[in-house]
Amino acid sequence: MSSQPLDPRRLVGVHAERVTDVSSRDFPGHYPGEDHSWNLQRFKKNLKVKVQRLSNHSIEFDIVGVDASIANAFRRIMIAEVPAICIEHVFAFNNTSVIVDEVLAHRFGLVPLNVDPSLMEMRSPDDPPTDRNTLVFEVDVTCERNPKAPKGSTDPYELYINPEVLSSHITWSPAGEQAEVFADNAPAPTNPNIVLAKLRPGQQIHYQMHAVKGVGKDHAKFSPVATASYRLLPHIKITKPIPPHLAEKFQKCFSPGVIKINPRTREVSVDGNGARKDTVSREVLRHPEFTDSVELGRVRDYFLFNVESESAYRPERLLPEAIKVMREKLAIIKQAAEALREKSTTMDNDVVMTDV
Repeated sequence: MSSQPLDPRRLVGVHAERVTDVSSRDFPGHYPGEDHSWNLQRFKKNLKVKVQRLSNHSIEFDIVGVDASIANAFRRIMIAEVPAICIEHVFAFNNTSVIVDEVLAHRFGLVPLNVDPSLMEMRSPDDPPTDRNTLVFEVDVTCERNPKAPKGSTDPYELYINPEVLSSHITWSPAGEQAEVFADNAPAPTNPNIVLAKLRPGQQIHYQMHAVKGVGKDHAKFSPVATASYRLLPHIKITKPIPPHLAEKFQKCFSPGVIKINPRTREVSVDGNGARKDTVSREVLRHPEFTDSVELGRVRDYFLFNVESESAYRPERLLPEAIKVMREKLAIIKQAAEALREKSTTMDNDVVMTDV
């Protein structure tokens, strides 16, 4: 896309020492004789969502045709407001390890669980634990000497039984109807190999833990993503031919795969698919021989998202969940606005703003 002509109004200019045209100007009244009022059909036509890469734990997708405020709202919601299930309350029955209860409890709370949040209800501080809002886990590990350890061995895995407490030692204790609800996918850590503590003979850790549903704005452990970021699509335009003897130098000014060199003619061009790999480092603008040879920019309404899931959510499910949360927020705003309008029509005096 970066090698194709674009509407200059969509571009953010990237220069050697400054950035221009940062804010969009497609609002009513800015361009004389042009109607830029919001139109649903035009928005539908311009809006595009395309998945570029998908794996078991991460996804890269593009959102085209929205304002930065909307794209950033999706990013923030994925981090802070899409719910997840995590261990919240830890009850220590015995801990003779070298790690104090507070630190160990914090480690257990950070272990991601494979529990679908849609199957659980939110639990407020005053609510009692039930089979609908709380999952009970237990860990009971004791380290002992291995009577069959090889003579002269120094490997703790050969010398001892249970030399480490792993996330796989966290076992689920069903309550009420949970055995039926989670019959297809028993609650457990998403990664069974997380080391939580090291033990030596005679040491024991015995905890009971309660997992609840929460959101990342309350505690980072509830955030369903490891990272959720976006950047604008780079736009690179070669304004005049690059001399053949400078082709390789010009190519090295950009990320690998961005610039193509014809092996026969030595002609330099921008790879339309590879341009998205560029970091827009502006290295090319440091060289006087390339002055006025290239224009750099970013497409203001073309967002490249990279999201890593560290929860029960499949990566492709995170954006729909964020949209769901945003729709709930909009419904609240709509309800408040309608209530305000109804109140204003029944009162002659100014309306006093209050919390809804």
